[in-house]
Parts: sequence; C-alpha cells; structure tokens
Amino acid sequence: FFPSHFLRTSSSSGSPRREPIFVFATHATTRITDTIMSSFAALASKPAAEKEKAEVPETPPLHSVQIDGSVILQIAKHARDSQPSLVTGQLLGLDVGSTLEVTSSFPFPSQSSSENANNKEDIQEEEGAHYQLEMMRMLREVNVDNNTVGWYQSTIMGSYFTEELIETFIDYAESIERCVCIIYDPTVNDSDGQFGLKAIRLTDAFLKTHKEVNGKFETSKIKDRGLKWSDVIEEVPIVVSNSVLVSAMMKQLDANADGKIERDENKLTQEDLNRLHLNANTFSTKSLEFLGESMDDLENERQKVAYYHRANHRLQQQKNAWLQKRKAENAQREKSGLAPLSEENPDTRKMSEPSRLETYLIFNQVNQYAKQLDEHNAMAAAKLKLVSSVRDNEQ
Repeated sequence: FFPSHFLRTSSSSGSPRREPIFVFATHATTRITDTIMSSFAALASKPAAEKEKAEVPETPPLHSVQIDGSVILQIAKHARDSQPSLVTGQLLGLDVGSTLEVTSSFPFPSQSSSENANNKEDIQEEEGAHYQLEMMRMLREVNVDNNTVGWYQSTIMGSYFTEELIETFIDYAESIERCVCIIYDPTVNDSDGQFGLKAIRLTDAFLKTHKEVNGKFETSKIKDRGLKWSDVIEEVPIVVSNSVLVSAMMKQLDANADGKIERDENKLTQEDLNRLHLNANTFSTKSLEFLGESMDDLENERQKVAYYHRANHRLQQQKNAWLQKRKAENAQREKSGLAPLSEENPDTRKMSEPSRLETYLIFNQVNQYAKQLDEHNAMAAAKLKLVSSVRDNEQ
C-alpha cells in the first residue's frame, strides 16, 4: 500500500524486507513530539495578558479610503438620477492595513410612498436583508470583492448629522471592526472645482464612550470622559484609484481630443467663461436657511435641558419637604411612646435627563454649514475679484 519511495530495506530479522520509512523514524518522532509539547508548556506558562497580546495583533489606524473610479461614478449616477429623493447603497472592498479599499458597490432598492404605506416595516427590513445577501452571493460568483466595508448615502446641502447615521454606524460596528460611510452631495456644483464626496467614520473615543455609557449620553457621564462635540465623527481622506486600462483609455481620449480640436491659448472659450459664473447666490441662501434652522434646533435643545433642571429641582424640593415632615412626625411619636414610621419616600419618581447626543450632532451640523459657506463664498469672492480685474484692464 506504500509507494516505493516511502519504503526502506530492513535486515533485522535475517532476511531483507521492505518496510515503511516511518518505522525507522520512531526516535526522531519522539524527539520532535517532546519539543512540540515543551513549546506548548512554555506557552501555557506565560501570563494571560502576554498570550492575548501575542495572539491578537494591534489594528493600525485608518489613514485613508481608496475608492475605485467606477464606484464614484456609480454613486454619483444613483444619487443624481433619484433627486430629490435620498438614496443609499452598500460598499464592498478590502481592509488592508491602514487603507480601506472600496472596489465595488450596489444600490439599495427604493420603494414608493404607496408601497411604504401598505407594507409593514419588519417585512421591508426582511426583504432588504434578503436582497443584500443575494447581491453579495452573485458578486461572489463572478469573483468580485464581496466583503462589506460600509455604505454610501446621498444628502442635500450637507445635512447628514442625524441620530439614524449614528445608529447605523453602531450596527455596522458590531460585525465590522472598521467601516466608513461615503457621503455624496449632488447639490455641490462640480464646475466650481468642488466635488461633494467625503468619507466619514465614528471616532474611537466616541465608540468607547458609547459602549461605556450604554448609549445614554448624560451630562455627568460625558463630562467625566471628556468627550467633546468634535469627537463624534471624523473625516477620512479619500484617494481615487483607477485600473491601468482605465488610465490608458483616458490618456488616449485626451490625446485624440487634442488632435481633433484646435486650441488657441490666447482666446477664451465658453468653458473658460462658465468657470467665472457667479452662481453662489442660491447655494449661499439655502445654506444660510439651513444654518438658521439648525440654530433653532440648538435653542430647542437648550430649552429641554433647562426644563429638565427646573423640574428635577422641584421634585427634589418636594422629596426633601416630605422627609422633613416625616422626621417631625416621628419625633412626636417618640414623645408619645409610639413606634416611628418609615422614612422611605413612597414617591419613586425620577426625571430622565435628555440625551446630549442630539446637541452634539447639531453642533457638528452647524459647523458643516459654516465650513461649506466659507469654502463656497471664498471661491465666489476670488471669481469676483478676477472679473473685476479684467474689467478694469479693459477700461
């Protein structure tokens, strides 16, 4: 039953015969086994902390998100074709060291308002989960990366700081160690030199605090841990990558265009004039409107916190008054020789403190509106200065 190269000649019994090689390797096998067992014993004698440190390597911090160019085109087309409705989809790729690679994506199906009214929410969630599993199975069959690395969603005027976003991040974090959300804003004008695409993720400090406080962001708990509003979400740099074939095709198209179109560097084309168009009025007006609404929301949150402190103060005064009255009554009963009554207050009401997470998100939203106003108006001011200089030269 053994091949010839696994057999060896033996003459221990007087006549030569063919025996398996491992018969002659008994002593060597024993020495190897002793060595392995001693290694296991040395490993078992190490402290538990050292073994855990040796077995679980530290995950490097996330430095960038590398997105394939075709994925960006898919996200932009999905968002623009569905305006003014918001869309979302799944991101697939690989987690390689300090870079999260996004190599593929697919959109989530959107239902009409009538379908949402007729179907129950649990049925919709079940159908959505089945759709995702089927899509990932089909992508795996054609050798496409089917590892979930996050999701993408569209927004309008940068309004994406919501509690639903935080809950989705927390749900993803239960199964994925590092995930990102790609935010695409189709309202940002690409002709102005801006592209409304960014990658965001929850900070490690926020995830740690969320786990420690069990999702209850009360003032005292946040203060003890030093969590600030700017520590909730962080933006991750995006690196766009294309395959070699795509890069070669783009260079070929550019070369063909240069050969067919005669360009005079001394003359201005219509595209050059479009870049000087001062179209900042609508965007700035809308951004200021949304900024004003966010400030109103912030004032409402302040009033909620103030009402909580007033109501909690009144409740504590009522409990203290009841306790003082019961102590005075027990003093009279002791003088009369009667047993004292229980001083445990039957009123067990407690005021629930409003979560400070909503306030933190509003702060981030206000900061986002201020940043995009600053960037857009700075570009508009540069265009205005350039146009003014051209007019002065003509005069």
